Amino acid sequence: MFIVVGLGNPGSEYARTRHNIGYMTLDVLSDRFNIDIRRHNFKAVFGEGQIRGQKVLLAKPETYMNNSGFSVMELMNFYKCAHGELIVVYDDIDLPLGAVRVRALGSSGTHNGMKSVIYSLGYDDFPRVRVGIGRAGETENIVGHVLGAPGKEEAAELAEAIAKAADAVQLIVVGELNKAQELYNIRPKKEKKEKMGEEAERTDDN
Repeated sequence: MFIVVGLGNPGSEYARTRHNIGYMTLDVLSDRFNIDIRRHNFKAVFGEGQIRGQKVLLAKPETYMNNSGFSVMELMNFYKCAHGELIVVYDDIDLPLGAVRVRALGSSGTHNGMKSVIYSLGYDDFPRVRVGIGRAGETENIVGHVLGAPGKEEAAELAEAIAKAADAVQLIVVGELNKAQELYNIRPKKEKKEKMGEEAERTDDN
């Protein structure tokens, strides 16, 4: 069985914020596969069902983001799933808006929710799907950005990315993680050009 965890914060005031991308991705999967996410246990709200014939549990930790690991640890300890059967979906401020990235393992980066998960579990060799929310503007701090709601155009772009994140989860569940990486771990042309420009500037400065 796969445990798919979407990171976020509980409560209506956080429902549509950028930091709740993980919750939103689980909502898409819930709708697609008719999995009710409304049981409460393991410091989470969750539901069980199937994705393409594979048994899954969709879980939203209710501990608030920075303590997400407590919930994930309880889930893993109870269901005794292998490391590779845990999939965590979350927002990433270090990725461009709307980008989706799939990894089989790795560090938490700058995400406090993932820091909590990895610290609580004691390992980081599990798949994760990240959705880029872009960086804060010049007049906005990081907390205000991640806990803020996107505007209309940004929300539409994020909705597309969330659908792709759900697609990536489906691929991982059926054993096609490599295919998910091939599809989504492609640097967009705009991002490539920006990176090349930054490298050129550094060269000129030297």
